[in-house]
Amino acid sequence: MRIQVCSPSDLISGADLPWELPLKDWPDDILVEMPRGISRNTVRFAARNGIVYAVKELPERPATREYRWLRALQEHDLPAVQPVALITERGEKPGHMMALLITRFLEFALPYRTLLSGSRLPIDQDRLLDAMVNLLVRLHLAGFHWGDCSLSNTLFRRDAGRLAAYMVDAETGEMHPQLSEGQRRYDLIVAEENVAGELMDVAAQIGLPPGIDPIETANNLVERYERLWHEITRDTVFRRDHQFRIAAYLKKLNNLGFDVEELEMRTTDDGTRLRMRPKVVEEGHHRRRLHELTGLIAQENQSRQILNEIHRHRAWLSEQEKRDIPQAVAAHRWLVEVYKPALLKIPEDQAGKLEGPEFFHQILEHRWFLSEAAAADVGTEEATRDYITSILPNVAEERLSGKVEEPTTQVTTPELKTVKKPIEIDLAKNETTRKE
Repeated sequence: MRIQVCSPSDLISGADLPWELPLKDWPDDILVEMPRGISRNTVRFAARNGIVYAVKELPERPATREYRWLRALQEHDLPAVQPVALITERGEKPGHMMALLITRFLEFALPYRTLLSGSRLPIDQDRLLDAMVNLLVRLHLAGFHWGDCSLSNTLFRRDAGRLAAYMVDAETGEMHPQLSEGQRRYDLIVAEENVAGELMDVAAQIGLPPGIDPIETANNLVERYERLWHEITRDTVFRRDHQFRIAAYLKKLNNLGFDVEELEMRTTDDGTRLRMRPKVVEEGHHRRRLHELTGLIAQENQSRQILNEIHRHRAWLSEQEKRDIPQAVAAHRWLVEVYKPALLKIPEDQAGKLEGPEFFHQILEHRWFLSEAAAADVGTEEATRDYITSILPNVAEERLSGKVEEPTTQVTTPELKTVKKPIEIDLAKNETTRKE
């Protein structure tokens, strides 16, 4: 028997599970009942040391394939179940028994049938479709061709009034550097057919909530996908002196749930064209990424806006110096040339009102309003001076005593050699392996 495990802790937690037995023969005392969708393969849930595992039995070749793709999705921080282990070569003879694919059960996640049955909190069509579309777009942006997009292969978590969708079956998937138009179209055709069929089954068996029509819902899914895909992949053209519009567009993408990894500016006959490549992120990504690049400790929304500003600064530096500036270098230069000088301009008697990241966030907001009013770019230095003169005196004190920490105390300043790391970073791995 061969066991491939993603982490030693998972191996220890499940070491005593009966891997040598067919899944249908596992004893009831280690199995637990959990909400589940429809699967073509045998799936059981086992609990060990407070952890619930989903165990799927399937032929070795597709099991190996799915394990590989789930690990790739995890490395890309994409919303999918977390792979734990792959167990092959079971039984006395090679091929005598099927393989086992083990994933962690996704807590608080529900299959679509449970959501639509009304046994939990009511759900509406818009939230269900938005979650599915968001998931499919994220996968496609990362170059992942699903091959079998369906409600049955998706789990849903409630997320502050919305739904977040997670892929649970990567058996038919493929990872590519970039998807072709034909690959995306194929996923949409399969999704449309699967969703319509699945909703028809639910309608026949238990009935659907009012207002959900299987065919219209499936068609609507494709239309929503097309609108979202166009919005986040289109080029934007604006006048050279209207770069303040970058912030507005970045905010719009953030509201759609996407972050911009890179800004490429190239001159055209009618202005400056921006190509924005969204990057899928999870909760807390912005805080981790900002700290990794600059040493700043900030809240999530502050970090998101500051990272957008670093992207903007990088694009400006690249255009000014006629060369591509690495993101780590741009972040270091922004910290030294923009952020620290802005904080040092705060009068001593005003220094205790806002923390450094919040102060700079306010500067960025103020710069945007000034630029909108002037219909032209207003620089950060000018916005800082105006904010300190006209806005900061009226801001309430947020600290009981002391003053806003200087950049040397608010910032865990990394040396430039620390910042110069590969741009594509698996943040989860980096946090566990990086030494301070």
